[in-house]
Amino acid sequence: MSPVRGAASVGRGLAAAREARPIREGERIHVVGAGGAGASAAALLAGYRGAVVSGCDPGGPSPYTPPLLAAGIHLDWAHDQKHVTRRPAPDRLAVTKALTAVDPDNPELAAARASSVPLEPWQQVIADAAVGKTLVGVAGTHGKSTTSGWLVHVLVEAGLDPCAFVGALLPPPLAGPLPATARWGAGAAFVVEADEYAGNFDPYRPEVAVLTSAEWDHPDVFGDRQAVIDCFVAWLKRAGQDVARPILVANVGDSGVAEVLERLRDWRGQIVAARLSDTATGGWSGSTPALVGTILQADASGTTLRIEGPALPGGLRARLRLAGRHNAANALGVAGAALALGVSPDSLAAGLGSFHGVGRRLERKGEGRGVVVYDDYAHHPTAIRETLAAIRQLEPGRRIWAVYEPLTYHRTAAMLDEFAEVLASADAVAIADIWAGRDADTHVTSASALAEATARRRFGLTSVAPGTVEETAAWLAGEVRGGDAVLVMGGGRSYRIAELLVQALGA
Repeated sequence: MSPVRGAASVGRGLAAAREARPIREGERIHVVGAGGAGASAAALLAGYRGAVVSGCDPGGPSPYTPPLLAAGIHLDWAHDQKHVTRRPAPDRLAVTKALTAVDPDNPELAAARASSVPLEPWQQVIADAAVGKTLVGVAGTHGKSTTSGWLVHVLVEAGLDPCAFVGALLPPPLAGPLPATARWGAGAAFVVEADEYAGNFDPYRPEVAVLTSAEWDHPDVFGDRQAVIDCFVAWLKRAGQDVARPILVANVGDSGVAEVLERLRDWRGQIVAARLSDTATGGWSGSTPALVGTILQADASGTTLRIEGPALPGGLRARLRLAGRHNAANALGVAGAALALGVSPDSLAAGLGSFHGVGRRLERKGEGRGVVVYDDYAHHPTAIRETLAAIRQLEPGRRIWAVYEPLTYHRTAAMLDEFAEVLASADAVAIADIWAGRDADTHVTSASALAEATARRRFGLTSVAPGTVEETAAWLAGEVRGGDAVLVMGGGRSYRIAELLVQALGA
């Protein structure tokens, strides 16, 4: 088996994934790092299930904390062992695996170990909140948030009222009165974004799974592409053992997904193969795809997609508000899962066409002085390539700025050439300081190294590294001109570049 690097250390001290069990009424759960996208969802969903929830985050308020405060969940803005030792003590601590890697001696973690209070990843809390529901897991290297949020929207529009965790903010009223990464509904379906990093998706045993893509990412955990393939195969095989007859909706136009399916020949579930009509099946030698999508038109207002397959007699035509081939492929994953959950073709077409997107996924932030600003979470060469192509569809004729805050030193160093190549396809480039995240080694590369490598790809290309996100926004404000489109990308604090630039432009 290919090497999986660092997985044990990333989850050091956390209980292994277990079979989900119902959250007890009145159970006390403290969420460490509650300001994060996933941890905040765990806190909300546990509260919906009747737990007494508290949380803390030394980073202070975040875009994800307002719904927690509105729900009456007490939050502290510092780590403190008293969160564990005070009475009544929590029944368990929910934490992010990254914390166990970057701060293994965290006072709350140490106090929990000393007091025998269970330490579990926040994903386990979400899996427990889903007990009794039909679990739908959306996985893949790219497209998880958009696909899971889109599926939630389709189910809501079809009247199925799902529960959900999505790794990006769902807009009101989809998530409730405030943007949130969690949704509680009375329906049977529970949609979760299932992340492969260090086995984050291990607690989930979905009855319906969607696999959007599979390629090498997270070099601090996965030694190579094969390790990523192994991870997806192992997860799906576990679901096949624990669920009576699981359904997998797989984008076989992606070569990595096709390789995963080749490894699932003895899988006892049902495979719904999907692909765009002009995309090869990636070497998969299985049966004819059950869903085939054809892009009929792509312009500044969206994409017209036709979907055909045995489950859609006569086919289906939808006018998508989202741009890009990657989103057309995501729509096929949404369609396959929605049909499996009982959504009618008419409701599916309406839901596909009325979805505006989720937070930080090609999100239009504003326009000022003739400059339009978008924000996106893209932080992998493939995602950046597809997002740049989508911006050119949405904003034809504009000069396109690629503004990128690299996410982790490991990823940037391992994929420096690939990042440089794809960023150089923009008309101008700015690289903010690298967001270290869980990285301890901050000397393996730099923003300047990436900017210089990008500049070398094309003569005369503007490619600079202005500094922090604040410095980058200020520099851009003096460089952009009317007619430009600025695409800000990254996973750390890059969203601040977009916000500050919009302010500076007076948008």
